Amino acid sequence: MAILEKNYEIDNRTGLNHEGPDANIPVRRLTASSIIGDRVENPQGESLGKIDNLMVNLNDGHIEYAVIDFGSFLGIGGKLFAVPFAELRLDPDKELFVLNRDKEYLKQTPGFDKTHWPDTNDHTYFNDVNLYWGSPYPNY
Repeated sequence: MAILEKNYEIDNRTGLNHEGPDANIPVRRLTASSIIGDRVENPQGESLGKIDNLMVNLNDGHIEYAVIDFGSFLGIGGKLFAVPFAELRLDPDKELFVLNRDKEYLKQTPGFDKTHWPDTNDHTYFNDVNLYWGSPYPNY
């Protein structure tokens, strides 16, 4: 019986199910539902929370921010932060995102309460976020 070599690059384009430990490596696309709920750590392995939601820029279609839930316990308390999505790096082996910042930096980030999201038309909050992170997105 012949052993077939898998070519994952071709398989990824065909929509076939993949097998093996590197079936989806390199990861190029993820669904929003597979990102929401993912853990976020810094490079030192400290937990920085989890991705609560994503904010899409309707003008260009890109994910502009990941909303990170930091400091809650079982969904209670804590604070939400809009972090420029470009700041996150996927670690496919650990199945989480890495944010190259420490906890103190995140604590100082402009945030908001889970029940009081910033108005998406109020550009003050997002300008503050962009300035804080040095985001490539222009001020509004």
